[in-house]
Amino acid sequence: MRLTKYGHACVRVEKDSRAIVIDPGVMTPEPEALAGVEAVLITHEHFDHFEAERLYAAVAADAELAVYTCSGVARRLEGIRDRVRVVADGDVLTVAGFEVVGVGEKHHLSHPDAEPVDNVGFLLDGEVFHPGDALPLVDVPTLLVPGQAPWLTVPDLIGYLREMGPRRAYAIHDGLLNEWGLKVLDSVLASEAGPLDADIRRLLPGESVEL
Repeated sequence: MRLTKYGHACVRVEKDSRAIVIDPGVMTPEPEALAGVEAVLITHEHFDHFEAERLYAAVAADAELAVYTCSGVARRLEGIRDRVRVVADGDVLTVAGFEVVGVGEKHHLSHPDAEPVDNVGFLLDGEVFHPGDALPLVDVPTLLVPGQAPWLTVPDLIGYLREMGPRRAYAIHDGLLNEWGLKVLDSVLASEAGPLDADIRRLLPGESVEL
């Protein structure tokens, strides 16, 4: 399995010459993230993870492309409803040769006056987990861990890494950080890699790892 990180929270995952992409939102500028994929997986409706116009264009360009997502996003894609599959917590699907398990139901609390939106994480082949904007506990070797967000503190990040105890954790959700913020994030990740005896770091946009 080959995993490539793109802008902000987007990753592309490839296996046996087949590919899917997760969360190519407004903050993912790279067109190659969607090139040749069989499916697009969207965790939730916030702009940094979901761009409706991009999905409409991708579906129009590929008659076989399908979108897998939570109910909240599906309601915003009525124009292509026949190409959208709703994924709920606990659902198990086969998508482009991957076993995909839906994990979770709601976004992490981000504002005291607003109910969390729908959010479903995706566990791929029991190997790699993209949580979206939530921190559910899953037994998985490879975690795509949110690195920074308005709803996330450094103690939250460290606590999540320690509870999950993955063999590998690659930071996503870093698009709001300037160069100084990225240095802080890198330092936090490095401080946890040793004690957890794990590969914990931030992937650069376009960087790939083999799993």
